[in-house]
Amino acid sequence: MAAAAVTSKSAAFGGRSSNLSDTHLNSTRFRKPLFGFRYDFERKWGNLSLQGGGWRNRRVVVEGGRRRGCGVVRCTAEGIERGILGGRGQESNFVMPERLKVVALMACVMCLCNADRVVMSVAIVPLAAKHGWSSSFLGIVQSSFLWGYIFSSIIGGALVDKYGGKRVIAWGVSLWSLATLITPWAANHSTMSLLAVRAFFGLAEGVAMPSMNIILSRWFPCDERATAVGLSMGGFHLGNVVGLVLTPIVMSSMGLSGPFFLFSSLGLLWLTTWTREVTNDPQESRSISSSELRLIQAGKSNAPPLKKGELPPLRLLLSKMPTWAIIFANITNNWGYFVLLSWMSVYFKTVFNVNLKQAAWFSAVPWGTMAFSGYVAGAASDYLLKEGYSVTFVRKVMQSIGFIGPGLALLCLNYAKSPTVASVFITVALSFSSFSQAGFLLNMQDIAPQYAGFLHGISNSAGTLAAIISTIGTGYFVQWLGSFQAFLTVTAGLYFVTAIFWNLFATGEQVF
Repeated sequence: MAAAAVTSKSAAFGGRSSNLSDTHLNSTRFRKPLFGFRYDFERKWGNLSLQGGGWRNRRVVVEGGRRRGCGVVRCTAEGIERGILGGRGQESNFVMPERLKVVALMACVMCLCNADRVVMSVAIVPLAAKHGWSSSFLGIVQSSFLWGYIFSSIIGGALVDKYGGKRVIAWGVSLWSLATLITPWAANHSTMSLLAVRAFFGLAEGVAMPSMNIILSRWFPCDERATAVGLSMGGFHLGNVVGLVLTPIVMSSMGLSGPFFLFSSLGLLWLTTWTREVTNDPQESRSISSSELRLIQAGKSNAPPLKKGELPPLRLLLSKMPTWAIIFANITNNWGYFVLLSWMSVYFKTVFNVNLKQAAWFSAVPWGTMAFSGYVAGAASDYLLKEGYSVTFVRKVMQSIGFIGPGLALLCLNYAKSPTVASVFITVALSFSSFSQAGFLLNMQDIAPQYAGFLHGISNSAGTLAAIISTIGTGYFVQWLGSFQAFLTVTAGLYFVTAIFWNLFATGEQVF
């Protein structure tokens, strides 16, 4: 097999792939890359010929696009055993690319992560009736998991930077599944036990997002990363649907402890697959093909790993305005997200007097739509990068949609007169909100690839503090004013202000 030859382009963003020559496929255009959107066949496949009823490799040109901090690299390689959507090896067996397996498992665990959170959002209604909790105390219970979450984000981010995401998220799933399992016991024992278990639950879940960010950055080239994050976060949002829909159904047949037992069992089942199938880095994988590995490496940033014992430069990170743009974006995103996540079932029951199962359905539909729109945002972001737009432009556009859209939708929600209309406005708000995944969430890798996990932890802790304030504050606003209108207006205003700050100070250039 010939050795791979690597040639760097000098253009800032790179052009389209050159025309194929000396091949039976020179007029073919590939319409289905890894996640969608049409672009040139040769970008992923290169020169192939079809002989004897099977694919035989002649020469492969791999274009891994990296713009503004990702570089543009072309490498010539041989031995395509696996295509982007799976292909046939020498033994004519269908093979799925390893990075698809990684993103599928990541989407599953992110779904489970959010479903475990949402169980309490539904179960709290019968618990409040049983124990006589006030609206203000409901906010305290709803926010209690954030008390642990706020601390583990920074620690988890630093650990992920140093040790990789596989081990860190595995420990996280083990611990939060245990906390989920014992939650019903804690609720029956005392309110203090319940708050302590929920805080421990949040402590374990705080490592999920930094782990996801780092693992996907190592397994995907730059021009596929937004879509990979969109798919993983799609699983995260579908977790809301799964939790909101299944919890009342399971509770009606198995009692209050039923959904907690179900989701904790699913966590342990996922863990057995994860530890066996996934590695921190594609270079450590025994089952990845050499061609897929070269494709991934061609489109990755070359940030060096942290040295053993080295601490991320906190003062340096906080000295730059792009860092603060990410922090404020995370604050606003979490503020609005947790208001909707924690209070939608209560909102529909309080404002429109719908029962628990109806409330679950009305509040589940928007999250399902958000999962799809997050994929669209990621695919659109990658498409714009492939078309030559700068990373800064793409991140600003996506984040602007992610803030201005929800802000307008929440203002309209104040005038909804039926649960159906309210559900439509919430759906619009969450659908636009998912564009933030292709904005600030990816921007951490853009500006600080070496410290992305730690930066994620810092911004996520700030966002968690905002989520605590908004979750508790909603309860007090509802108790004092008797409606959700005032707090929805405040949240909309916060979206608009942060959108302006983001466009002034955010960048897609590498800063650290």
